[in-house]
Order: sequence, then structure tokens, then C-alpha cells
Amino acid sequence: MPRIYLDNNATTPVHPDVIEAMLPFYRNSFGNPSCIHWAGKAVKGALEKARMQVASLVNCAPAEVVFTSGGSESINTAIKGVAAARRTRGNHIISTRVEHSAVFNCCRYLEKEGFRVTYLEVDSEGMLDLHALATAVTDQTVLIAAMYANNETGVIFPVHEIGEIASQRGVYFMCDAVQAAGKVPVNFKELRANLMALSGHKLYAPKGVGALIIRDGTQFRPLIHGGPQERNRRAGTENVAGIVGFGKACEIAEASLHFEGERLCRLRDMMESGIETSITDVKRNGHPVRRLPNTSNLSFGNVYAELLLEELDKEGIAVSAGSACAAGSREQSRVLSAMGMDGASMRSAVRISFGRENTEKDVEYLLGLLPVMVKRLRNKG
Repeated sequence: MPRIYLDNNATTPVHPDVIEAMLPFYRNSFGNPSCIHWAGKAVKGALEKARMQVASLVNCAPAEVVFTSGGSESINTAIKGVAAARRTRGNHIISTRVEHSAVFNCCRYLEKEGFRVTYLEVDSEGMLDLHALATAVTDQTVLIAAMYANNETGVIFPVHEIGEIASQRGVYFMCDAVQAAGKVPVNFKELRANLMALSGHKLYAPKGVGALIIRDGTQFRPLIHGGPQERNRRAGTENVAGIVGFGKACEIAEASLHFEGERLCRLRDMMESGIETSITDVKRNGHPVRRLPNTSNLSFGNVYAELLLEELDKEGIAVSAGSACAAGSREQSRVLSAMGMDGASMRSAVRISFGRENTEKDVEYLLGLLPVMVKRLRNKG
């Protein structure tokens, strides 16, 4: 039985070249990059090379890259750090109802600390109303926190326009680009964001490493205090092997971005076309065009997603019912709910996210099984 992985928005397998790049830093190159002797100097050079590789992928200055333990730390550092640094200006934050739980729960925490948060609605396709955003900004607004691309639906927000609104009103913009980086072109210099979060394990680097891009001159307070690492912006001895792997993954992603994006889009469209012609009562969730090339969120009428996932898993196919961070919570998707979907459609929603290891044979295998599974589950219901 084949093992087909179609849950790449949850995490990605580490690229073989990334593993090879990391291995020396588990063996001979073991030094602490803060040390000034030979063991530290060799490692420090590798750290700075990785910083340049990350910066090149998202078009920012290497000095703007702060290495972290991943997307959640980057997001918490950005939101809490800006809130603390700019509290004398105001106590209002703007976000959306479809943000990742790291953003959503960070905002919930700050509400308990005296901040007021406006959670903007989205339409039935998961898109943000820019007029509503502009109207929500007040003299007390210190930060807009919005994602580049949604982890469940793949919908891409109008992030450049969000940056323009924030800049015109003197408000900071924190962009969660965890799902976008490595899948679509991300240009920090043009984005007009003040901060941007990245995560290694979403683009074929190991888990436990990420970055926060901080535009020069942005006011924030560090989340982690200790030593002077990362130019006093994130204390703690750096995860050198992970950072080297992250840098290599960014280099690979940049080199293959256009080709891989088109290839994944073809696989996704091939799958959706096959499902449309072989299964009735299927609805695509999210904007049909403004979305990631690898992501498809589909509701199969009169089918429980959990039961369909179990059936697919028995045949070696791994997909998900939404965000990996919410798996097992038994709560309905906050993202799909914000899009106005009814309970039955939410309970039948499946996310399929392709990656660099997937081929047309994987799609053919899925299409050969899915119609039979859906029919069987509907008959049982």
C-alpha cells in the first residue's frame, strides 16, 4: 500500500539537502556562535549565511532577520512586543476572525491585559473587506495583525493594501507569512509591514526553528530576555543546526519557487477537476483564485470529515480536516465559521495540501478511491 502525504500545510518532510546541510553542526561544528574562539567563529559564519538565505527568500535586509523557535514564538514576540512598546500611544489592536490560533489567542491574552481588539469579519470566500479595515483604525490603534495566506483555505489576503492602510495611518502591521513563504513570492520591502513571521517546518526545514523579520526602526520589546543574541532582540543560544537547515530550505525554495508553484497548482487543479466530475454535492471553500497553489478545502455533502479521513488513512493517504493546531479539539473550524458556513458543511470539510514530493500518480490514486469512499459513507448515513 502506498503512503501518500497530502497534509503539507500542517508540516513538510525535511528536504534531503537540508538534512545534509545540518549534519556537520551535530558533529564537528558544535561551537557556540557567541564565542570568539575558532569553534565559535566557524559556527557564527554559518549562522550569518543562513540569515542571508532567509533574507533573500523574502527580500529583506539580513540584519532584519531574527531567528526564533518557530511561527508561534515569532507571532507572540511581534504582537506582545509591539503592544508593550507602543502602549503609551494606544491600546487598540486590529486582527481578523480567520487568523491562526497563535495570533488569535495572543490577542485574547492582550484583551485580559487591558487592550481592545477588533476582529474583522471576512466574506463567504474568506476575503477581507479593506474598507472595514480602514474604518476600524482609530487614534488608539497600535497594530494590525493579519495573515498573508490562510492555513485552512489557502486564501491570500490583500496584504499589500493592508500595509498601505497601516502605513498611511501610522499603525504597525504584523504579517503572519508562515503559510505563504516558499509557496508564493513574498517581498518584505514592498509589503510595508513592520514585522513578519516565518516558520521552517512549513517549507521543508526542521521543526523548532523560524524567524521574525523586523523592519529597521520598529519599536518592540523582546519576548525572551537573557543574553545579547540576535542583536538583543531574542535571547538564548541559537539553534545553529536548525537555523542552517532553515537557511538551506529558503535557498531551495527561492530557486524553485516559480516552477514548483506552477507544478503544485496543476496537481491541485487536476484533483479538483477529477472530484468535480466524479462526486456530486462537493463545495470548494475559499476564494477560487486568490489562494495558495497547493491548497484545496472541500466540503463533501452528507459526509463527516473525520470518517472520510479515517477511510483515506486506511489506504495510506494523509489529509486533514483543518488546522493541525486544532486537531482533536472537537471544535468546529473558526475559519470556516467566520466565512458563514453552516454546521453540516463545516463538519464535512477536508483540507488537501500538496507538497514537493507529490506527483500526478498520487492524484490518480486519490481519485481512484475517493468517489467510492464518499458513496459508501453517504449510504451509511
